[in-house]
Amino acid sequence: MKILTLHCDYIKFKALKKALKEVEEISKEETFVKNEPLVVLTAVEKGDNEKESVNSLVKEISEIAKPVNTKNIVLYPYAHLSSNLGSPDLALNVLKKAEEELKKKKFEVTRAPFGYYKSFELKVKGHPLSELSREIKGNETEENYNVQALLNSISKSILDREQLKDNDHRILGRKLDLFSFNETAPGMVFWHNNGLIIWNELVEYWREEHRKAGYQEISTPIVLDKKLWQISGHWEKYKENIFLTEYEKRAMAVKPMNCPGGMLVYRQGQKSYKDLPLRVGELGIVHRLELSGVLSGLFRVNKFTQDDAHIFCTEDQIEEEIIQLIDLIDRMYSKFGYKYHVEISTRPEKRIGDDALWDKTEGILKQVLKKKHMKFKLNKGDGAFYGPKIDFHIKDSLDRSWQLATIQLDMSMPERFELEYINEEGKRKRPVMLHRVVYGSLERFIGILLEHTNGNLPTWLSPIQVRVINFTDRNIKAAEKVVAELREEGIRVDSNLESVRVNEKVRDAEIMKIPYLITIGDKEEENETIALRGRGKKPEFGVKLKNFIEDINTEIKERK
Repeated sequence: MKILTLHCDYIKFKALKKALKEVEEISKEETFVKNEPLVVLTAVEKGDNEKESVNSLVKEISEIAKPVNTKNIVLYPYAHLSSNLGSPDLALNVLKKAEEELKKKKFEVTRAPFGYYKSFELKVKGHPLSELSREIKGNETEENYNVQALLNSISKSILDREQLKDNDHRILGRKLDLFSFNETAPGMVFWHNNGLIIWNELVEYWREEHRKAGYQEISTPIVLDKKLWQISGHWEKYKENIFLTEYEKRAMAVKPMNCPGGMLVYRQGQKSYKDLPLRVGELGIVHRLELSGVLSGLFRVNKFTQDDAHIFCTEDQIEEEIIQLIDLIDRMYSKFGYKYHVEISTRPEKRIGDDALWDKTEGILKQVLKKKHMKFKLNKGDGAFYGPKIDFHIKDSLDRSWQLATIQLDMSMPERFELEYINEEGKRKRPVMLHRVVYGSLERFIGILLEHTNGNLPTWLSPIQVRVINFTDRNIKAAEKVVAELREEGIRVDSNLESVRVNEKVRDAEIMKIPYLITIGDKEEENETIALRGRGKKPEFGVKLKNFIEDINTEIKERK
């Protein structure tokens, strides 16, 4: 069995029509469950034992419901979590009996109708335990593959099984030869050359902005001792979503977050007040174990890179550091044309620290936003367990909202890791810590950007910035000379010099969404000019190559 638990503000659902011939009779009215339910999406699989499945499901729900402090459970059959579903009779019996057992444990249980197509709407909370996936009963069997069967298995693409819109980033990724997925590494991206160019350009922009802002860059190991995650608190809260391994009989964890590694770097060498604020950034690779049914292109993966940064400062420096962070986020988002709104997420029910500390930290965040004359919405109860946060929600060209950047104020992690600095009086003090990301996950950011632009990336991000084509075979040498000059200038250029019609070459460049197309014909060769066509624009004739190079270099340098 596989489950995905979502701690929500509410869920609404309504049965629309039967998905099976014989189903239980239910009300066709919309069901609205409020009071912060734990929604449990379930998929019962072949080979699951009914009794064991019920016991395991009830045990998992009880354990997850406790730290999020809810007795309100919604059992929701959700076949999409698995491609190896058990029989409908088995699944319905498991859900019915789990409902009975949960009610005996004093849970309020709502069971969504089984065997129907349903519409549903829910609002998921933003705390660390709001989304958890589990495989709560294994059904392991060894399979013997012949070589051909193995090759067929590993060549099958997840994308082949999905019906996607033309502007879906997975379709664009294939069309533009950016990335791919393979079942040999579920939820992990294979970046192709073109996609890696986009990645590297985003990283270089990130590095440039962070150097200007006074950040140091570090890199910490991907695999770390289990003890570290016990100290940080991640083991207790995330162990079901951590990839585990072993080294010389020591339990090791593949890191789900970068924070603990950053703590160890800070602990190297004594720090004084003169070293603060200390701004440390890391483009850190993290892994989080997700069920295959919830993986979704670049948006939800098992392996991704976070542009984390941790700022260690004194209490007096908090306000100014947050202001600088807001300015950095605003500057970087404006580069992509993103507009955003902000929310302050306040103390959750399960938290560290007394109310006086939370009053103080929440007050600091509100005060900073008021100083910046920024409107904000209060998102009550959705702060991290260690402190409140400011979340940045962008709107893309499809009018979808995405929460990307976040600034989190933390006074507990420095305590857990016993971080110290020497103040002006020579006394040991704890620093305050700010956690923050701008891109968030680079994979997710690229996916959003592809759909936001429909693949029409700005020139500085485009894998191919210019394509050169010839009008006839007579112009091949002149076209090759133009390609060489552009390449010498560091411009990403390719060519199509095949003996096909110009219209076909133009169409191919449009499909690849290349910003600039240069055509060389007899007239251009004779006048030492180019015919230039910008993406989505009419062609210009008689353009001097030197002038074009100056213009495009300025465009790339300024990242327009």
